[in-house]
Order: sequence, then structure tokens, then C-alpha cells
Amino acid sequence: MELSIDRLTKHYGSKIAVDCVSAVLTPGVYGLLGANGAGKTTLMRMLCAILEPTSGEVRFGGKEVASMGEAYRDVLGYLPQDFGYYPSYTAAEFLSYIAALKGLPRDMAGRRVGQMLEMLDLAAVANKKIKTFSGGMKQRVGVAQALLNDPQVLILDEPTAGLDPKERVRLRNLLSEYAGNKIVILSTHIVSDVEAIADQVFVMNAGQFVMHGSVPELAEQVRGKVWELTVPRGQAQFWQERVTVANYRHEGDQVVLRIIDDERPSDQAAPCEPILDDAYLYYFGEKEA
Repeated sequence: MELSIDRLTKHYGSKIAVDCVSAVLTPGVYGLLGANGAGKTTLMRMLCAILEPTSGEVRFGGKEVASMGEAYRDVLGYLPQDFGYYPSYTAAEFLSYIAALKGLPRDMAGRRVGQMLEMLDLAAVANKKIKTFSGGMKQRVGVAQALLNDPQVLILDEPTAGLDPKERVRLRNLLSEYAGNKIVILSTHIVSDVEAIADQVFVMNAGQFVMHGSVPELAEQVRGKVWELTVPRGQAQFWQERVTVANYRHEGDQVVLRIIDDERPSDQAAPCEPILDDAYLYYFGEKEA
């Protein structure tokens, strides 16, 4: 099973939203990481055959998805960034409705709806109206509808938005397990979400893939550029104005800074083991990241 992206491009007038990106995806979890406006959502809509590219193509199993029609929708699960739902429907009613739209046979639909309600921890509220749900519960309904047809290609745009830390961990574990023989694409601007479960990460900026690799490979790119420096609290602002500070924590009257810089910022700075967050900040800086 293979999803191939070949020189995919999307223009809106003079604006280039996605600029000639290519990749070959096989079963596993792929993180699509980038700041808001990087082109992630436009790319995902083209991968779902919702948006027609200006040029390039997407193929699944060697066939162009634009020509596959219903056959591609049968193997696809998609959670858009703002998924639509009917507020007056209960969770069970809404999922049953989506199952019908996806063409699931009635007996299979009932079984899958029950499984998804259990899997996404919604069984206890299955008969409550969605309009009464918290943001995190609504998001879980969105993930459930994307999984209903047991898709071979699962595309999720900002799936952890609105989830509390416990829910985020639960969802990440679910996706990691699901991706054993499926292609899962997770788009987000939250580095920790892809760092935890992605087999491969594509970092997108200005419509292009600017970095690609496993989490350790991307982190390794900034080895020797990550430092820890302890300074008096009054000096923290001085350092923040001069270097990229990834993190700082207070220890009494001192502040421990995690600094990303090509050169050792001070004789007192100690090298740190790099992580994906460091690589992201190194390439994009604090403001953009």
C-alpha cells in the first residue's frame, strides 16, 4: 500500500499555498508539522481529493485519486480542522448518519458506531446531544467519524485541538496502534504530538517541505547547537533579546535557559541533548514557530 505525492502544487492567484511537494508514504504515522499558514491544510485537502491541485498528482496504489472517485473515499478517513456536525444530533445518531453517508451496511454500521464510541471514550454520552459536549468531546466525535470505515488512509488536521493532556495522550496511543498497517497523516503545529508517535516527520514552511526524516534524524541536525545556561533572574530578558530561548525555568533566584544557537553563548553554557522542538525552533525562530 502506497500513497504517492508527485510535485503537488496549489496556487491561489499569485499566492503559492503548496509549492511542488513530493513524497511516498507507506503504512505508518507521518507528522506534518508547521506554523499556521504553512500550507498544511491545503495539502491535506488535496490528499483527500477535496481540492484540485494546480499541478502535480496524488496516487494511491498506483492510481490517481482524482479519478478513483468513490473507490478512494471508501479507503479514506478525514478529520478537517473544523469538522461539521449537527448540534441537535446525539453522538450515536451523528455517527450512524456518517456511517450511512459512507455506505456502510446497516449491520456493520451499528457495530462500528459502537466500537468507535467505546474507543474514543464516548459510550457514556452516546445518547447526549453534541451541542452539550465540551470542545474536547466534540473533537473525539470528529476522530470517531473519520475512523468509522476503518480507512487505509487516515488524514487528521489538528486532531488534538481542544483536548486536555490526558485525552491527547490517549489519542496519540490510539493512532500509533491503528497505524500498524495503515497510513496515518497527522497535521499539527504542536511539536510534542508528532514527536511522540510519528515514524517520519515532514516540516512545512511557505508551502514546501523544508525538513524530512525521523524524529531522531531531525533532532540530530541541531546537535551542538543546544545549550543550557543558568543566570540570575534579572539577566533572563538580556538573553531572550539576543538568542533563541526554547525554554526557561526558575530555580530560586536563578533562571535556567535552554538556548538554541550556533555558537556556545557563554563559557558557563553546557551542551544539551537535542529534541525535535529544538530543530523546529532553530530553523524557524521563536516568533514563527
